[in-house]
Amino acid sequence: MSGMKMGKGLSVVIQLVAYALATVVALVTWRLYPELDDLWRLAAADAAATVFIFITSLMFNNSSMYDPYWSVKPAVIATGFAVLFGLDSIPAIVLLVLMHLYNLRLTSNFWRDWPGLIHEDWRYQDFRKNFPKAYWFISFAGIHFFPTLMVYLACLPLYFGMKMDFEMSWLGWLGSAITLAAIIIAFVADEQMRNFRKKPENKGKNMDEGLWKYSRHPNYFGEMLTWWGIYLIGLNAGLDHWWTGIGALAITVMFVFISIPLMDKRSLKRRPNFDEYMKRTRMIVPIPRK
Repeated sequence: MSGMKMGKGLSVVIQLVAYALATVVALVTWRLYPELDDLWRLAAADAAATVFIFITSLMFNNSSMYDPYWSVKPAVIATGFAVLFGLDSIPAIVLLVLMHLYNLRLTSNFWRDWPGLIHEDWRYQDFRKNFPKAYWFISFAGIHFFPTLMVYLACLPLYFGMKMDFEMSWLGWLGSAITLAAIIIAFVADEQMRNFRKKPENKGKNMDEGLWKYSRHPNYFGEMLTWWGIYLIGLNAGLDHWWTGIGALAITVMFVFISIPLMDKRSLKRRPNFDEYMKRTRMIVPIPRK
C-alpha cells in the first residue's frame, strides 16, 4: 500500500475509516476488562487503539497516520464519559463541549494543510534517515505510544470532572475561560501562519506578524494552556485530585524541552535572520518584550 498514489480526498477517507475502526477496537477492549478500574480500562482501550493506528501506519508506510490521534482522542474520551456517566452537571457539559471544540480546531487545521498520504511529517522523515533500521521501533515507541501516554494523562481531569456531581465554582469557570481562550489563541495563530504562507513573497521568510510578533510558538502556547484549563475544571471536583495535573505538566515539559527546541533548530538552518527573531521574540507567551 505504501506505493499507492493517493490524493488528499482518498487519504482523508482512509484516515476516517482507520479512526472509526480504532474506536471500535477501543470499545471492544473496554468491554473485555469489566473487572478493572475505569482508568485502567481506559488505558487498555487507548493502548489497543494506538496499536491499531500503528498497524495502519505500517500498512501505508506513513507514520503521519497517527497525527490526528492527538486531537481526536480527547473528544472520543469525553464522549465516552458522557455516555457512561451522563450529562447531568454543568461541568460535564462544559468539558464535553470544550473537548469537541479542541478537536474541531486541531483536526481541521491538520486536514486543511495535509496533502494526503503522499506526505509524512519532516520529523519522521529525519528519523527514517538517521535511524533506518530502528525506524519502526522509534515510530511505535516515540511517535505513537509516547504522545498517547501524554494525552491520556492530560485527559485524567475529564474523568473526575464528568463523573462527579459538583457545582461549578470560580475555579471551574476560570478553567473554562482559560481553555476557551487557549483554543481561540491556537486557532488565530494557525490562521495567521496559514495566511502568511499562502503569499509567495513570504517563502523562506520569518513569520513576524500578529501573535507571532510576540511569540515564536503561540499555537503551542494555546495547546499547553488548553490542558491547564481542563485541569482546573477537573480540580473543581475536589482538591484531592491535584495529581491529575501531571498530564498538563508533562505536555508543557514536552513542548518546552523537546518540540520547541526542535522547531527552532530547524528554523535556524532554513530561515535567514531567525536568530535575530529569537532574540527579540518570546519563546511561548505572546506578550511584548520590554
